[in-house]
Parts: sequence; structure tokens; C-alpha cells
Amino acid sequence: MEITKTYLTDLIYQVNGAAIEVHKELGPGLLESVYHKCMIKELSLKKIAYISELIVRVDYKGLKLDTELRCDLFIENILPVELKAVETILPVHKAQIITYMKLLNAPEGMLINFNVTNIFKEGQKTFVNELYRQLKD
Repeated sequence: MEITKTYLTDLIYQVNGAAIEVHKELGPGLLESVYHKCMIKELSLKKIAYISELIVRVDYKGLKLDTELRCDLFIENILPVELKAVETILPVHKAQIITYMKLLNAPEGMLINFNVTNIFKEGQKTFVNELYRQLKD
């Protein structure tokens, strides 16, 4: 299957829907690990393929490094999703998802923070890179 901007937009819509459902049921204030487990359940209910805590490999000039990097969710083998439950999203959180996108050759990524009042307005942000710009509509 060819990945397009439209396909990614629909996928992000579905993942946002799962996050909204989890947030609607639980609200803010819990640990990230709780939201992670609930997101897994919600994605399974929606029949969205995912890998949980994908080990992100680093290839540095031909040297394959075993790392402790783990992407919270890798959706449909194309969309990295980083989950947070923090008061404020910091630049390091944004850098983390952008780096996962680069290392996983993913054109788009999502950062979802469950520690907000309105997850749709405040809790999710998407990021794109050069790979995204090369996709067909």
C-alpha cells in the first residue's frame, strides 16, 4: 500500500479518537503508563495495528547501536506516537518525537499529553518532516 498524506491524516484522526476516548474515561492526573495501557486497549478495539514500546535502533556511520530508546507506540508501521502525562510539554519532548521520526523513517509523528483539560485542543500535536513533503496527497 502506498502511504499518502490523506492516509496519514485519516490515521491521525483515528489515533486522536482513541486518545479522546481514553481521556474522556480517565481524565487528567494519572501516570503515563496507565494511559499507555488504555491506548493499547483502545487501538485494539478500533483494529488499528501498533507496536508498543518499539526499540528504536540507531545506526551511526555503519555502527549499529543497541539503545534504550523506546517509541511508546508505532502505529501501522508508519506513525510514531509519544505519550506524556506532564504539566508542560518541554522542547525535549518535541525533540524526542522528531528524532524518532528520523530514526524510524516516518514522515509524521504525534505527541499526546494526557495531563490537560481538553485533549483535543491542548493535548495533541503532530509533526512532519521532509519525508512528509515528498508524499502524494
